[in-house]
Amino acid sequence: MIIRSLLTNKNPFNTTEEIKEWIERRNREVEVKVEKIPFAEMKGWHSEEDGSIRHDSGRFFSIVGIDIKTDYGDNHHWRQPIILQPEVGYLGILTKEINGVLYCLMQAKIEPGNVNCVQISPTLQATKSNYTRVHEGKSPHYLEYFINAKPENIILDQLQSEQGARFMRKRNRNIIIKVDEDVPLLEDFRWMTLGQIKELMAYDNMVNMDTRTVLSGLKICDYVTPLDGLRNMSQFGKDLILSSNTNHCFISTRDHLSWLTGLKARYDLLVNYCPVLDMPDWKKTDTEIVREDGKFFKIIGVNVTISNREVSSWCQPLVEPMQKGLCAFIIKKINGVYHFLMQAKLECGNFDVMELAPTVQCLTGNVYAENTIKPAFAEYVLNAPKEQIVFDTLQSEEGGRFYKEQNRNMIIEVGEDFPRELPECYTWMTLRQIYKFLRFNNYLNIQARSLISALSYK
Repeated sequence: MIIRSLLTNKNPFNTTEEIKEWIERRNREVEVKVEKIPFAEMKGWHSEEDGSIRHDSGRFFSIVGIDIKTDYGDNHHWRQPIILQPEVGYLGILTKEINGVLYCLMQAKIEPGNVNCVQISPTLQATKSNYTRVHEGKSPHYLEYFINAKPENIILDQLQSEQGARFMRKRNRNIIIKVDEDVPLLEDFRWMTLGQIKELMAYDNMVNMDTRTVLSGLKICDYVTPLDGLRNMSQFGKDLILSSNTNHCFISTRDHLSWLTGLKARYDLLVNYCPVLDMPDWKKTDTEIVREDGKFFKIIGVNVTISNREVSSWCQPLVEPMQKGLCAFIIKKINGVYHFLMQAKLECGNFDVMELAPTVQCLTGNVYAENTIKPAFAEYVLNAPKEQIVFDTLQSEEGGRFYKEQNRNMIIEVGEDFPRELPECYTWMTLRQIYKFLRFNNYLNIQARSLISALSYK
């Protein structure tokens, strides 16, 4: 059922081209206006004496300052603004089996910070403040299916972290449920196969971050059968199945756990709240919280009008990046099995000091500039020849909190000449090992999950 969905791009409800046309049409039809405004003009929000920005209800999220001290890396002490959103939201995909194929009910959702306004989103994408209707708007569509889901309906159910450099210890419930009853099809929703969603991920900014993180949790090899699985896969897909199913690995999972535990014990991460108005290198003006050197990111205020949302008009802060970032995996066959070059990365908003990240994750520095010191392996990725590039697209961060942020997502396959020996905070993992860590909270960060979801088996 799931593997057939993964390998099926023919959809009797709508072809992939029709889905693309639908997204483009909704972009034209839905009224969207996002206007940058001063913080003082953000209705429903206020600035406190320390410079933090909070919603009048005390819910939704806040922009606060944090003071970070660590003995990891080159920068041991800094202050920065961060999003504080202690609520656990829903990122949910509703599915239904039709003629032996699993279909996902996906939404054409507009977020104020989206690069191209409309992106393919989960069935349900809602913070707790949204679905408990703090905004006094309409309840999100299909919410009742997830609230009332029984254990036998649940395919996937995990708490997973959000962006550790921008959110303070934020998690969402990633959930996929399967229903048997007829589901009403509302205007901004369409049935899609997993194969179609994977195909659409190859286009820039088409499938949003929340869809990618939810689908990353599906361990495809659990659903493969010889009848409808391996014989219809590409050789690359078969090799991925081997990597996610084999016990043969370069480094054992026990050794990975010891390696990661050792790093978490060795390095300290001390985070305390501080006034936004007392952050060296940062300043707050009427319209932004920004670094004096113009680096990294800034906080802006916006007035939003979107005609098809539960609330059609509102104000909020957004995080605006100063440059495009890079997230990339290097993969290599070791003894005939694909291994992924993983990084243990410390970020100030992490729950547990470090999470497993892609080989290269550079979101806040200009990795593309000449004559700059780049993180490990970034130069290799950026100069990889075309024949080594497995995946290369621009993917957006979540548009509900980030303003037009997009990062280049890449997967690079290297040959035997690429060294197996690695720096301290890097290791080789098979897909089987990655999925073992992915089953539990706060091990694989959202950038790694996004790239894992893009793996194509066709």
